Amino acid sequence: MKPARLARRAFLGALPALAVARSVFAAAGAKDARLGLAAFSCHQHWKAVRTKEPDVKFADARSFYDYARTLGGDGVQTSVRENDTAFAESLRAHVEKTGGYFEGDLTLPQVDGKLATFEREVVLTRAAGATVARSTFTGARRYEGFKSLAEFREFQRKAEARLAAALPILEKHRLKLALENHKDHTAAELAALLRKFSSEWIGALVDTGNNLALLEEPQTTVELLAPFAFSVHLKDMAVLPADDGFLLSEVAFGDGFLDLARLVATLRGANPGIVFNLEMATRDPLRVPCRTDAYWAVFEKRDEAALTAALARVKANPPKQPPPRVSGLDTAAVLAAEEENNRRCLAARASLGL
Repeated sequence: MKPARLARRAFLGALPALAVARSVFAAAGAKDARLGLAAFSCHQHWKAVRTKEPDVKFADARSFYDYARTLGGDGVQTSVRENDTAFAESLRAHVEKTGGYFEGDLTLPQVDGKLATFEREVVLTRAAGATVARSTFTGARRYEGFKSLAEFREFQRKAEARLAAALPILEKHRLKLALENHKDHTAAELAALLRKFSSEWIGALVDTGNNLALLEEPQTTVELLAPFAFSVHLKDMAVLPADDGFLLSEVAFGDGFLDLARLVATLRGANPGIVFNLEMATRDPLRVPCRTDAYWAVFEKRDEAALTAALARVKANPPKQPPPRVSGLDTAAVLAAEEENNRRCLAARASLGL
């Protein structure tokens, strides 16, 4: 089938959810939704910046913002922690002048960490114009970063303490913290934590694909977290079978199996002004070894129903296109692939009402 016919079929399939969404948004007086780039959507390029590769197309938050705009994005979600107040203020003026948006990215303080460093990040982020900033508790995937349930429970205890330490600073500077479902907490666990704080300054960054790695169904994940949503990482996903579980990969919009129009409508229904940040990670597929004992060691018990449903989901959704792979490619080829994937996603925004 020709690509144009595929695109038309995807658009027509999205129309029912899109029509419902538009009626909800109109009733709420919501403005058009915004879609831009999360930093990790360009993580290969940021890596090239750090290693001082030639011919990079951006080097800091402001030039990243300009780059996102050239690709068709409305703004960016990234950090200004390495910059000073003058830079942050100039970024804010530039974003306001060009009609885009800026969301921050913060590192939460450790339990025994220095709060002054965190507060400086918050101050810089607000100076740059952000009212929302994304954060995570860990960069590790639950089934890789922890070896036992007891170890994971200790991590959860410290995560709660880190939030408690951060909250007065967030309140003081009026910055909303959006905590990502980052392949660590299940959606139910994260929702329970957010309910426990019940603060207007602490909510969720809803990633539409991450919790597939925890064997969750994407619409269920989004519905559980949507009431707390301050921001979004929007992505489409592909899955492939593997002997020990399955492989998981971000793919260009339309190449995956997620019902993105429905996910977008759910999130906008809960928060009509929410910003969507594309996170199309160009990399090799990630292994989710859900058939192994080590995977289940960090959960209360082996959930056979969830495992069966997840493997059935993999079988029912073979990839429409080969997922991205970067192994063996030189830097120039990786950066070109990353840019093309981001362009393709941003070009498909109209079919999602974005």
